[in-house]
Formats: sequence, structure tokens, C-alpha cells
Amino acid sequence: MILVLLGPPGAGKGTQGVRIVKRCGVPKISTGEIFRDLAASGSPLGLEARSYWAQGQLVPDAVVVGLVKERLSHSDCDGGFILDGFPRTVTQADILETMLAEMGRKIDGVLDFAVDADNLVIRLSGRRTCPNCSATYHVTAQPPSIDGKCDHCGSMLIQRTDDTPDSIRVRLREYANKTAPLLTYYADRNLLYRIDANGAPDEIFESFESALTKMGCGPNASTELSAGLVR
Repeated sequence: MILVLLGPPGAGKGTQGVRIVKRCGVPKISTGEIFRDLAASGSPLGLEARSYWAQGQLVPDAVVVGLVKERLSHSDCDGGFILDGFPRTVTQADILETMLAEMGRKIDGVLDFAVDADNLVIRLSGRRTCPNCSATYHVTAQPPSIDGKCDHCGSMLIQRTDDTPDSIRVRLREYANKTAPLLTYYADRNLLYRIDANGAPDEIFESFESALTKMGCGPNASTELSAGLVR
């Protein structure tokens, strides 16, 4: 099974991605994690990517694609994978389609996590991040065991400078403008499924759990899609 997760910041892709990984037994491939892991290992591509993001620049498509291709060559991806953070543009989507075709593979579905803007502002403005290990919390939905401190390393949590309501709304508008062509791209290929991600994590997962099974994940897999997803 090969899935692509789309959705704005705070839509719950990380939380649901972890659940899908456990359910389907395939790894979730995040471009951000790839960058950090390969840079830490001394990979030439990873170091090149780090040289861009250290300067606050976008990593060029050629580097991003190279990193993704290298990661997908690992044996843990043989049974499938979940992509989070790639593709971000129609150009990258075309490259991914070609890359998978060369591997004799194809995408099974693209899940678009749709959330109301006001809901996202509440979610993101309450987010707190560990500057040391990058663990993420929420002041009400997922607070740390000790107020203000990371459960994993004990560092003091911070609020990102772009997690203020005004900054969040600007980011959401930018995301919508940049992602609209990508949504059309996958909709035209009958691969796009809209996930109502406004509810609690359990509610979100329940709404498409049966669909994931029918898309090929689990013992009762079939080729049909659940009515819980709006195509």
C-alpha cells in the first residue's frame, strides 16, 4: 500500500499517520525526517539539503527527489509506505508518478485532511514544541506530564513564533493557494479522498479505518472504498 497524506499544518497528519503505520505495517516517510536523518548520517544529499534549510531557503526539487528516492530504496519500503510532506507541487507529483512507475508501483490513495480554518487556529496556537528533541504537545489536547517540560528530554517547551493566530491564518492561505493545483491533479486521477479532520483523533481515524482496510490495509482488504471518505 502506498498512500500520500495532504493537509495544512495542524490537520492531524502526524497523529493519524502513526495509527496508519501501526494498522498497515508500512513506514511513514516524512521529508523533514529524511533531511534530518541523512544530514546526521553524513549523506551528501542530506548535507546538501541542510545547506539550504540552514539559510531558510527551499530545498530544490532535484535534491528533494533524490532524498525521497534514496529513502524508498530501503527494504522497509518493500511492502509499501506513507508519504507525508511530498509531493508539495504538481511538478513533484509528476516526478513521483514517474519514479514509482519505474519501480513497477503506483499510489493507492491520496488522503486530504480537511479542517476548518478557525479549528486550525485553535489547534496551532496551543501547540508547544521541544527545541531539543522536536517533540510536539498541545496545551489542552496533548499536554506534557509536567507543565511546560518535555516528557522525553525534560527541556522547556516553546511556542513557535509562527504559531500566533495572525501568522497561522497567513500560512493557511499560502497552503491553500499552493496546494489547490495538487488536489486537482490527484482528483483528476481518481486518487483523492477527503478526510473530515475536524473531530478528535479517535473520531477522525474511525471515519476512514474501514476505508483503509478496503484500500488494501488489513486482513479484510478489498478494492472498494468506504462511504466514510468523500471522493
